[in-house]
Amino acid sequence: MKSGEREVKAAGLPYRLRRGLGWTIGALIDQLYPPICAACGGPIAASHGLCPDCFRTLQPITAPLCPVLGIPFEVAVGPDALSAEALADPPPFARARAAVRYGETAQSLVTRLKYGDRTELADICARLMARAGHDYWAARPLLVPVPLHPSRIRFRRYNQSLLLARQLGRHLGLDVDPHLVRRHRKTRSQIGLSGDSRARNVQGAFSTHADAVVRLRGRRVVLIDDVYTTGATVKAVTRTLLRGGAEAVDVLTFARVVRGEEVPI
Repeated sequence: MKSGEREVKAAGLPYRLRRGLGWTIGALIDQLYPPICAACGGPIAASHGLCPDCFRTLQPITAPLCPVLGIPFEVAVGPDALSAEALADPPPFARARAAVRYGETAQSLVTRLKYGDRTELADICARLMARAGHDYWAARPLLVPVPLHPSRIRFRRYNQSLLLARQLGRHLGLDVDPHLVRRHRKTRSQIGLSGDSRARNVQGAFSTHADAVVRLRGRRVVLIDDVYTTGATVKAVTRTLLRGGAEAVDVLTFARVVRGEEVPI
């Protein structure tokens, strides 16, 4: 395990203790380990939240934006205007939306959720995602998390995308199917790879469950992940779902890397 990941996991110790011992002794845990901001680690009044400064630094993605890729526009250009990326390389999914830009605070939340055993952060992220995907919910879609390879789950012990999907399902009353798609081929980490390399890395890595046609027939799916970087992973999973019989696939992530910004993951 990298030293940075060890530090993040250590910071999550009081939250693991709280989960293991039960919430009835939460007050005692808060006395021993005063609540801290989920992003910066500064003191806050109650557990599982952000300090006012960090909350203000989150950058929500709101209209005007590309109706397909969800990329924010600097100025309003009309409801049907597509981004250059959507025109140049139309995605297999119908729409993509993200709650916030992948800035410093969002990166801190994602890192703690993925590597720091801060699984309670999924609820904070999911609440923001529910608002970002408000156009999706009238169709009562099936929520499907981007799967991890079994070896990575053994190492990390959970799939952060599944945690997000479950929290969304709980808040919105929607079904979640974590077994519909599997990652049957182990892939290298996407960190540091170019867009083309990311696409090649996940090509052929996913497959659907044997009875996917029955489970997907006539269903609209919302594919859930933590961060949209180049879209290589969600595009690969979307193609797998469409081959499996999904009527259409939308994508929803907590954060999104916006063009012109550094790709930090």
